[in-house]
Amino acid sequence: AERSLRSGATTREVAMATEPATSEPAVPSLVDRYFTRWYKADVKGKPCEDHCILQHSNRICVITLAESHPVLQSGKTIKSISYQISTNCSRLQNKVSGKFKRGAQFLTELAPLCKIYCSDGEEYTISSCVRGRLMEVNENILHKPSILQEKPSTEGYIAVVLPKFEESKSVTEGLLTQKQYKEVVVKRINATTATS
Repeated sequence: AERSLRSGATTREVAMATEPATSEPAVPSLVDRYFTRWYKADVKGKPCEDHCILQHSNRICVITLAESHPVLQSGKTIKSISYQISTNCSRLQNKVSGKFKRGAQFLTELAPLCKIYCSDGEEYTISSCVRGRLMEVNENILHKPSILQEKPSTEGYIAVVLPKFEESKSVTEGLLTQKQYKEVVVKRINATTATS
């Protein structure tokens, strides 16, 4: 039976406060539930410039920055983002229509998607990492670049790419699984601490 204590709390409330909290299993995020994470480390040979590819079961790939990318490290401020790849090529000009996605720009694994300019003068080119048609680019990051750093896997994505149906399984062949990627990051950290 519950008794009221002098402090006004009941014995049950005191018992609940002193018992170790039972940890309930964490509910997977929307991204973890519906997407498989793939990684490309050191894109185009540039150290730590890692990309994350979120592949949905319907073969759509969302291109994002990996957690270890320099843009996501503390102290970095994004000055601007540009989808203008060259004088003749802008990813913003991509116009997709119809069932067969007519008008979509075709991308190779190394095709640049956008350039990120930081306030410290650093410039980063984000690549597609997968072959396919460019379905859309995230124009929201042009107006509010901070969401790229705050929510890189969701609202701060770079672009959406649709691989060819026959290539949807092979598109991830050159990419790392989440476990392999974590091993790469650990090796990188160990190499850094060994040299310092």
